[in-house]
Amino acid sequence: MYEYKYESCNLGGFFTDANHREIIDKYAKQGWRLVQIVPTYYNGHGKPTEYEIIFERKVE
Repeated sequence: MYEYKYESCNLGGFFTDANHREIIDKYAKQGWRLVQIVPTYYNGHGKPTEYEIIFERKVE
């Protein structure tokens, strides 16, 4: 059996930095495995601006 963790992130913009690498590194150190990244919000012109990162790890 597996457990899942969901974390929101953004790709940054003119005034903000992307934070996906820090999130992935943080969960990898805790034993989570990256499963998928899903776009959750679009800017109105078809470009995704927010994502949900899905992690999993085996339940002992």
